[in-house]
Amino acid sequence: MSPKPQPSVGICDGHDISNGKDKEGESYRTRRRSGKIRRRIPEMRMIATTQIRLRLATPEDVPVLRKLIEASVRGLQTEDYTPAQIEGALQTVFGVDSQLIADGTYIVAEAPSDGEPNAQAAVTKSSWTIIGCGGWSKRKTLYGSDRWTGREDALLDPQRDAAKIRAFFIHPHWARQGVGSRILQACEEAARAAGFRRYEMGATLTGAKLFGAKGYVHVKPISIPLNNGEALPVIHMEKRAYEEAGHVVKRA
Repeated sequence: MSPKPQPSVGICDGHDISNGKDKEGESYRTRRRSGKIRRRIPEMRMIATTQIRLRLATPEDVPVLRKLIEASVRGLQTEDYTPAQIEGALQTVFGVDSQLIADGTYIVAEAPSDGEPNAQAAVTKSSWTIIGCGGWSKRKTLYGSDRWTGREDALLDPQRDAAKIRAFFIHPHWARQGVGSRILQACEEAARAAGFRRYEMGATLTGAKLFGAKGYVHVKPISIPLNNGEALPVIHMEKRAYEEAGHVVKRA
């Protein structure tokens, strides 16, 4: 189910997640040691693993997900949002949506803890580390955590409405390594299996740059009012569903 590594982040903070190797299959770490590159690549023990697994999130994951989401937002979105916007969004917009978990449409990506997980990683009791999360929804709410007051939990009609791609967050240490792509593909496949022929999202400015590479197109800008008086700009994006063969599914 894993897609080819390519640039792909939420709301939808779609930081895509390559395997840490160049086109010749040579690792960045090896290239650095040999002097082929000069820029510093962070030392990440867990980057080398290919044992990333996906599973549905459970209510027991919520405390871990809260920490992951905060680390993701603070670590990956500072180039697109001010500190005030980030703080305000973490109060209501960025966070866990327990309805997605209850519906069985929220996915977590895990990697082995490797004995000595990074102090900032979200470690589960089964020695697997949650490194990313994201989901899809059959409900009208486009964005927001449990504390967002603008929720619309009414069910969508798959024949007329677009499934919502929701709440993508990747731990900063795992950004741009293929994790986001795997979660996104799993979400799209599940939504398509449920009868949906379109997907839409409220993408962060950070994620919009990357989701465009996955076929999502700009629909309109959205400005979300925050409780601290700030506003959070996001992008309404949409994509048509594809059959397994890669052909666009025509609207009913």
